[in-house]
This record gives sequence, C-alpha cells and structure tokens, in this order.
Amino acid sequence: MPINLAIAGAAGRMGRRMIAIAASDPQVAVVAALEAESSNALGSDAGQLAGLDPTGVLVTDRCDVEFDVLVDFSLPEGTTRWLDVCRQAKRPIVIGATGHDDAQLQQIREAAREIALLKAPNMSVGVNVLLRLARQLGGALDAAYDVEITEAHHRFKADAPSGTALALAEAVRQGRQVAASIDQPLVFGRHGQTGQRPSGQIGMHSLRLGDTVGEHAVSFGTLGETVTISHSAHSRDTFAAGALRAAKWIAGRPAGLYDMQDVLFGP
Repeated sequence: MPINLAIAGAAGRMGRRMIAIAASDPQVAVVAALEAESSNALGSDAGQLAGLDPTGVLVTDRCDVEFDVLVDFSLPEGTTRWLDVCRQAKRPIVIGATGHDDAQLQQIREAAREIALLKAPNMSVGVNVLLRLARQLGGALDAAYDVEITEAHHRFKADAPSGTALALAEAVRQGRQVAASIDQPLVFGRHGQTGQRPSGQIGMHSLRLGDTVGEHAVSFGTLGETVTISHSAHSRDTFAAGALRAAKWIAGRPAGLYDMQDVLFGP
C-alpha cells in the first residue's frame, strides 16, 4: 500500500515540485493538496498545478481526507495550522518551511511530544551530508581556523541568512563544542573600519541573485591554508526528493523530534 501524503503549500514552488515527483513514485500517493484560505489556487487540480495530467485532487484550505504523513512547504504561520491538523489526526509531519520565530519553534517542540515530527532547514541529501562534514571539520580544525559561511538564493527568498546557513554555523559550533553567542559569535557581513578579525568569529554572508536555487559554502582558513566545502542545488527537485524520502522514513515512527540527519545516519 502506498503512503498517503498531504502536501501543504501545494501551490508554491516546492509544493508543485513535490506533487510532480510524488506522481512518479509508486510508494506514495498525494491525497490532499493544501493551501491558505486566501490562495488563488483553491479549487485547482493539483496535478495540473504541477504541470501533470489532472489527478482529481483539488487544492483546498482544509484537510478532509485521511493521510499518513503531511509535508509542510507553506509559510511559518501556516506551519502552526498544519501542526494542529496533524496533532488532531495523530499523524506525522515533515516541516520543510523555514523562518519560524521563537514562539512557532516552541509550538513545534511541543507538538513533537505527541507526534512524529521531522524538521530540517534543508531537505537535500547532499546538504545534510555537508552539515555532517561541517561538524567534523569544526572538531578537527580549531579556533586558529577562521570560519566564513556564504549562501546564495533567488531574489524571492524572504529570510536571510538561510536556515541552512544558520544550521551550518551550528554544526561548526557542535564540532568545536562551544557556546553559540559567547565563543563563536556570528557577524553578518562587514562594512567600514571593522578592525582585525577576532578569533572565533563566524562570518555569515547572504546573496540574492535572480533565480539561484541554493548555494552554500563553508570555508575554514588559517595562516597557510584554506579548506572549503560547498553544495550547489541545480533544481528544487533535490529538495522535493529529500522531503519525499523523509516522509517515507517517518511514516509509523513514534512521537519525537527528528531531522534529516536521522533519516540518513540513524536516530
């Protein structure tokens, strides 16, 4: 039996690609395409919205069908609503939306006490390998190595830096076993007479260029050498494929807060 998916943010860039990729996977079936009450896509056929033949699944602002996993690619405020739907249905949720504030993150943590919840700043398999490498390099290359993180995305991205860039900084900190704000402070770009670069600082730089899908790089530099690891996404399909892999993995899991590291390397 296929895993029945509900996709929130179905009319968005990621939602449409998720619907398209799921259509070619016999292990899953999209049974609900969800959007906000104000969406112009309400009533549209989800298949046609994704550039496919009609599927008979219409875009709605409520979930009236049974599902196994909900995948959320909506906006931060949308996550709260779909969390409630999953808590009531006692079904897992995969959260691919980013930019949540502290109150919304607290709601996510609370929901994970009741249902299986997977949240990741980036669903790409390659990016999650990059995160693991960043943690390993953070542990191997001490504070003598300066750290600079660069990310580039399309002009439509609303938040900066990206959730993935912040996760990369946290991975470096975890590798070095240091406190975030005290021992490894972030500096967002530089301007004017900044003075000599202090030890332990992590530089963060965000670019917004045209239709760039997503690029991330972490550089470790000291006197004599530089080590750089990077990832470039060529299309949104890589994120959709990763989210689909996460949805298959989390189906039937016990309540708890998971991420893509669990999917790839085990909880």
